[in-house]
Formats: sequence, structure tokens, C-alpha cells
Amino acid sequence: MRRKRKFTREIIPDTKYSNVAIAKFINYVMRKGKKSTAQKVVYRAFDTIEKKYQQDPLVVFDSAMKNASPQMEVRPRRIGGATYQVPREVRPGRKMALTYRWIIAAARSKKGKPMHEKLAEELLAASKNEGAAIKKRMDMHRMAEANKAFAHFAW
Repeated sequence: MRRKRKFTREIIPDTKYSNVAIAKFINYVMRKGKKSTAQKVVYRAFDTIEKKYQQDPLVVFDSAMKNASPQMEVRPRRIGGATYQVPREVRPGRKMALTYRWIIAAARSKKGKPMHEKLAEELLAASKNEGAAIKKRMDMHRMAEANKAFAHFAW
């Protein structure tokens, strides 16, 4: 019996910037289906970047996404009773998903400020190649580099 075909849904661009990537990012920020709350958080973060730090939020967002996205990752592969961590290139969709997840997790882990300020700070840090999301990417690349000897097991 065949599996059901998986269809990728068309994501509608966000209302303020008409950008699909920002709409996707809002969907990742959203919790319990509260999209309007997630939109407020992201748009306030962009306003904070614009007013407090005098930078273009779209440029900061794009550079943060580019800097924090991983190129390589390790995937477990079981061969003859042993499990090897095999380095692989990251698919584009997964690359963006990991980037969004890391930036949001880094912002949420900070304490003592509203979410929009924490998110603005994390986006600025990632655009400058700093912060927790960049550290996460560097750790992933280090793991892939350390396990380069098992690259011939890639499927």
C-alpha cells in the first residue's frame, strides 16, 4: 500500500513586510495557536531594532538567518552493530527550521526582559556572528569536523 503524498503548504507572506521568511518565523514564535501574540512579539522586536539600535530590521533579520544557519550536521548511522555519527550537508528547509528554533530558544532562555526585547537582542547578536544561536551552529560544525572520518558511511 502506498503512502499518502506529502504536500507542502504555501505560506502567505506577513502583513507588515510582505516577507515569507518573516511569516514562517512568526509561525515558529507562535505558541498554542496564538498567532496575533506572536506577530506582536516579532513586530515589536523589529521596532526595537529600528528605534533602539538604529538599524534596518529586515537587513538584521536576513543577516542573522544567514549567519546562524548550519552547513553540516551529524546523523547517526548504524553499521554492523556500531552507531557512527556521520557528517552530512543540511537540507535547505531543515537549515531554516534549525536556525529559527535556535534563535527563538536562545531568546526564550534569557531572563528579566519582555520577549520582544530578548528576541531583538538575539537577532542583533546573530547578525554580528555572536550569541547562543551562533554557538549552537559552531558546536554542530565542530561535531561534523570531528566525525569527518566517517563521511564515507554517508548514504
